[in-house]
Amino acid sequence: MHILAINSNPAEQYVALIHNHRSVRKYDADSTFDHQAVARALELATLSPNSSNMQLWQFNDNKRQQLATLCMGQNAAKTANELIAFVITPDKWQQRTRINAAHIREMFKGRDDKASKRALKYYEKLIPFVYRNDRFGLLGLGRRLICAFLGRNKPMMRKVSKADLRVCLHKSSSLAAMTFMMAMRAEGYDTCPMEGFDSKRAKALLGLKSNDEITMIVSCGKRTDEGIYGERQRVDNQEIIITHA
Repeated sequence: MHILAINSNPAEQYVALIHNHRSVRKYDADSTFDHQAVARALELATLSPNSSNMQLWQFNDNKRQQLATLCMGQNAAKTANELIAFVITPDKWQQRTRINAAHIREMFKGRDDKASKRALKYYEKLIPFVYRNDRFGLLGLGRRLICAFLGRNKPMMRKVSKADLRVCLHKSSSLAAMTFMMAMRAEGYDTCPMEGFDSKRAKALLGLKSNDEITMIVSCGKRTDEGIYGERQRVDNQEIIITHA
């Protein structure tokens, strides 16, 4: 169920997709719904850009009815055919580091140049330095002091605290959520990203670990006329698109 012609210009396809996408607050309960479309969209979401290719995310597609009750009574949740929770999983950083390092070794097998050594050092030295944290964030504070010292005379990465890493992971998870929503629109379905939910109860319902966090919950379905509240409203582009000379 694709809304765009396969043979049309790719740029025109994307423009049409963006203009056709809306956040839908109420879905048609009587409309047929292809749950495999969600599976296909989630597979595309795994291809989203993410920080250092660490892929510290997971997409929970279950417990729709229970999860809907935790979304503060929103129609976008209650009338949805499916609810997807986009979650960050920071505790998996060591596993993902090993996977990436193994991939780098295989990719650069037989090479001993600077590029191969630098790539391997990135995952074996730099990633553990940035991602390792303690309960109180003291390691992050130490990293900030080191980076501030090293950055006195040259550009230096400074967002290296435990809180900074949390923001970084939510950025990656949000990119995956956007990929998913665009994929669902291409399938002919609608979505609504929701931040209004009981995060504590939702986390318990999904069986998440203590350091896991839900970035957003995305509802899916077929739009109704009243599901779109009105015409789009955006501030003037000149206020937000800034061109530097």
